[in-house]
Amino acid sequence: MQTATVQWIGEQRFLATSPSGHGVLIDSDRVSNRAPGPMELVLMALGACTATDIVIILGKKRQKLESLEVVCSGERAGNPPEVWNKLEILYRLRGALDENAVKHAISLSEGKYCSVAAMLRKSAELTCRYELLSPK
Repeated sequence: MQTATVQWIGEQRFLATSPSGHGVLIDSDRVSNRAPGPMELVLMALGACTATDIVIILGKKRQKLESLEVVCSGERAGNPPEVWNKLEILYRLRGALDENAVKHAISLSEGKYCSVAAMLRKSAELTCRYELLSPK
């Protein structure tokens, strides 16, 4: 079992320590906005999870990926617990890429490998789209 700890450091701020020992400042007060809030971190985790998949899969397919940007956008429910109920992932990929390889990589991440997406799909509609940018 992995364990994370969260320590209150004042106001609505917390220091979270990951199971691997890395610290992250979290600020639940969106007015002071001194650090990402918990739900923002969920969006960031979604982006990092699927981006990792895409990089690995395209590498295995011997694609020449120059850059990847993953933009995660979402809407939250209007009533508590205000879960994410609509999410969109936009992939911006640059390189000498075969479009079918890109589609397959996104499909594998979305349907099989991205554990964050799998969890969020239980409460949210998740859509994906991509933009292929010309190699530099």
